[in-house]
Amino acid sequence: MSAAGRGREGEWALSFHAIIFWALAAMTIVPAIGIVVSKNIVHMAFWLLGTLLGVAGLYLHMEADFLGMTQVFVYIGGINVLLLFGIMLTNREPLYVRAAVKRPAIASAVLLGVVVAVGLIQSFGATEWHTVKDAVAPGLADASAKAVVNGDGTAATLGTYLLSDYILPFEIVSILLLVVLVGAAYIARRDPEGGSA
Repeated sequence: MSAAGRGREGEWALSFHAIIFWALAAMTIVPAIGIVVSKNIVHMAFWLLGTLLGVAGLYLHMEADFLGMTQVFVYIGGINVLLLFGIMLTNREPLYVRAAVKRPAIASAVLLGVVVAVGLIQSFGATEWHTVKDAVAPGLADASAKAVVNGDGTAATLGTYLLSDYILPFEIVSILLLVVLVGAAYIARRDPEGGSA
């Protein structure tokens, strides 16, 4: 194949990936706007589902399959379903959020959003990302990058490292989650008058 043909093929692949990226970005942003403008809390929960699906799609598009599946299982399969159950299993009428926001509050919120966005863009531009990656976990970052380049998934590589080189932090986090779970069960079973059940 000629150099011109390879160049056209590369441009087409780049534009195709850009189209997918912007479609997933729109799938993330449009439901987020729906959450803000909706007044029905059930509708808000379903809009949140769309936003979380869009974020999972962005992760998968960037070949971060572990993060994408974590997003699906934890946030969509866990948090969002928990929100919907909490809303629908309470014996109340659907809750409508009253629009009691004044115009000066909206203007100040927009101004604050612009300031935060400018600050984030400035900080992203000034950060040396390769040094941050190497400083956090060089072996893990390099292995994940190689797995993506080779077409392998990142989940297997992360699992291997978590159960070998990073087993101690992994176990500490699991103990912390166990303590939180036991504490939540204790609080849930406690008698409202101060005693234990």
